[in-house]
Amino acid sequence: MAFDGIFTHYMVRELKTNLLKGRINKIYQVSNYELIVVIRANQKTQKLLISIHPNYARLHITESDYPYPQEPPMFCMLLRKHLEGGIINDIYQKDNDRVVVFHIEHMNEIGDKDVKLLIVEVMGKHSNIVLVKEKTNIILDSIKHISPFLNSFRTLQPGAAYIYPPGHDKVNFFEAEKENFSQFNYLDTNLNKQLVQYFEGLSPLCAKELLHRTSFFNEEGLYLSYLSFINELKQNLNPSILYTPKKAYFYLLPLKQMEGEIKSFTSIGKMLDRFYFNKENHERIKQQTQDLEKFIKNELEKNKNKLNNLETDLLMAKEAIKYKVFGELIISNSYQLTKGMTSFTAFNYETNKEVTIELDPLLTPIENSQKYFTKYQKSKKAFSHLHEQMDLTKQEINYFDTLLEQIKVASLNDAIEIRQELVEGRYLKRYASKQKKSKKPQYETYMVDDAQIFVGKNNLQNEYITHKLAHKNDYFMHVKDMPGAHVIIRPVQDLSEKVIRTAASLAAYYSKGKLSSSVPVDYTLVKNVKKIPGSKLGLVTYDNQKTIFIDPDEDMIHALKNKLK
Repeated sequence: MAFDGIFTHYMVRELKTNLLKGRINKIYQVSNYELIVVIRANQKTQKLLISIHPNYARLHITESDYPYPQEPPMFCMLLRKHLEGGIINDIYQKDNDRVVVFHIEHMNEIGDKDVKLLIVEVMGKHSNIVLVKEKTNIILDSIKHISPFLNSFRTLQPGAAYIYPPGHDKVNFFEAEKENFSQFNYLDTNLNKQLVQYFEGLSPLCAKELLHRTSFFNEEGLYLSYLSFINELKQNLNPSILYTPKKAYFYLLPLKQMEGEIKSFTSIGKMLDRFYFNKENHERIKQQTQDLEKFIKNELEKNKNKLNNLETDLLMAKEAIKYKVFGELIISNSYQLTKGMTSFTAFNYETNKEVTIELDPLLTPIENSQKYFTKYQKSKKAFSHLHEQMDLTKQEINYFDTLLEQIKVASLNDAIEIRQELVEGRYLKRYASKQKKSKKPQYETYMVDDAQIFVGKNNLQNEYITHKLAHKNDYFMHVKDMPGAHVIIRPVQDLSEKVIRTAASLAAYYSKGKLSSSVPVDYTLVKNVKKIPGSKLGLVTYDNQKTIFIDPDEDMIHALKNKLK
């Protein structure tokens, strides 16, 4: 985990710069793990995210949007009572550990000044948020309770005295002297582990980075590397994400220990927003749409199996022509056939080969021929029916394949609309709805060079923006020959290249080609787009299109989304 004590040190510095002397306007608990604290500081309103998620624990200023629940949990109500309206007088780190303390002055019920400590322990699955009365050091509450039966050293529940997480008598990384570097065995291949065990606040990732930057593995060499590293942190802080083929990593400086693409950010908060938001948001949505995604995958698999079976049946039906030939051969050879025969051999003029034809000994030759003609007629009807069924099944496969792509990029509102669509299509039973049905689908709208760009991320949205919202002289965009979003462009004047490329990037990003390069995207006037009669929502045909090839640009999409806020 890269959120180590060193990282926390600079995070606290960023928080102090932006939030010190700020007033807490509102507190929201957006999940079991996350708080959003809305703070007015430096003449602007900012959002502080505090997360104790076991995999994504952190705190930072965020620009991302989080869904606010209508009913606040008890812990959130307690924080509101004690902290809303309060002033943040100090923010500090406990030693060089991953513990951050907010010193908040607040007026109590009788109008006296009271000081509370909001303590955030960023420690992976052991992370916690604790509210403490400063004067008495007594815990008012914590988001996770730890009883004395679970931890004999420290109890985290209302009424207990607050004790910081136990230290390990390590040397503070920022206070290291040259003699500290004489403590290590430089011949040990696990030198990085020695560093982690010796220095407080040093993570394995940072230890490996320090060693990677070291030229000579001895006391002098490592100390010089340490001084250079500390100096770079102080003089040239550059929050960055390193994208490798297998994994992404973040830190305060561009990491040199691995090869990959580096993306730098102007603040730690912006970096963490980018690194975590998609992960956390997707997990949050996944938790609430697991049943929906499972249903879509099952329907997709079921229809693929059905198509395989239909294709097998079709091969059998194609052989039905032989029954007609058998009937004709029986008639043409009836002069030499008698009732009671079980088979006979005749020359098949269509294949220029002899063929043995089975006969029912209880039937006359004419009755045997009629039996084969009847089988032929049945197979002929089945052949026609199978083609119908195969076409319908292919449509279902395309439909559920499209839904599967849509659910991958869906917001919670998008997922609700997809569920609504499946209910209206009678694929799912109608549940007793706890939410009011939206008057119109929640499509996305962007502004580029005075042109409006509308994006539909599911079939309800696609149907709405293309057939109800769009004007005939607007432009329609869609990835070529694969599931994806409908994109409508409403220009004020002629389309600029910037508008075309932006809209094409949106169409490619919200499609099955999201992870591809040079994705073909068609565009044409809306008047050239036609709904397919009797088809599923969002299915259209179009003509007179042009095609642009585009690489989906995630950075551009994020920038567009930030402009909406």
